Amino acid sequence: MSRLFTRLSSLISQRASAKSVVLLTRTPIFIRPLSTSQGLQSLTRYDETTDWQKKLSPEQYVVTREKGTEVPFSGIYLNHNEVGMYHCVCCDSPVFSSEAKYDSGTGWPSFTEAHGTWGRDEGHTCIMRRPDNSLGSTGTEVLCKICDAHLGHVFEDGPDPSGQRFCINSVSLQFKARENNQEDKKE
Repeated sequence: MSRLFTRLSSLISQRASAKSVVLLTRTPIFIRPLSTSQGLQSLTRYDETTDWQKKLSPEQYVVTREKGTEVPFSGIYLNHNEVGMYHCVCCDSPVFSSEAKYDSGTGWPSFTEAHGTWGRDEGHTCIMRRPDNSLGSTGTEVLCKICDAHLGHVFEDGPDPSGQRFCINSVSLQFKARENNQEDKKE
C-alpha cells in the first residue's frame, strides 16, 4: 500500500512540476498577468487555434488578448453619443448599450451597467468579472464572457442607481447604431 502511495505522489508531483514549467514558458515576461488566481479557464467558444493576430488590429490584439490598456483620452468612443449598442470587437457579442454610457471624466468610455443587467444580476450579460491585482492594487477586470477578451475594469465609484463605473477601452468595442435612428431624425 505504501508503495502505491509513493508512486502516486511521485507521479502527481512530476505532473505538477511539468505543468508549471509549461505555464511559465507560455507567458512572455512583458505581458501583464491576468490575475492572482492561477488556472482560470475561459468560458469561450473560441479555442487556442483562433488566430487573434490575423483577426484583430495590433492595438486591438494588445488590449483584448494581452490585457493592455489604451492611452486615456485617445479612444474613438470617448465622446461618442450616437444611439445604439457597443459589441465586443473579437466575437461581436453585445456588451454595453449607449443608454448606459456617461462621461466620467476618466479618459475612457464609461458605462453604468452591462447590457442585459437586471438590477445587480449580470447573469444575462455577455460580460464577466475577474479579480485583477496586476496594477499594484486590488481591482476588477471586465472580460467578454463569450471570447474571454479583456474589455477594461469596473469600479464602485459610479453614479446612482448602480454606483458602478465600467471603464472600457474603445479598441475593445465595435459600435452598431440603432437601425431606426434615421426614422427618429425625420420626426
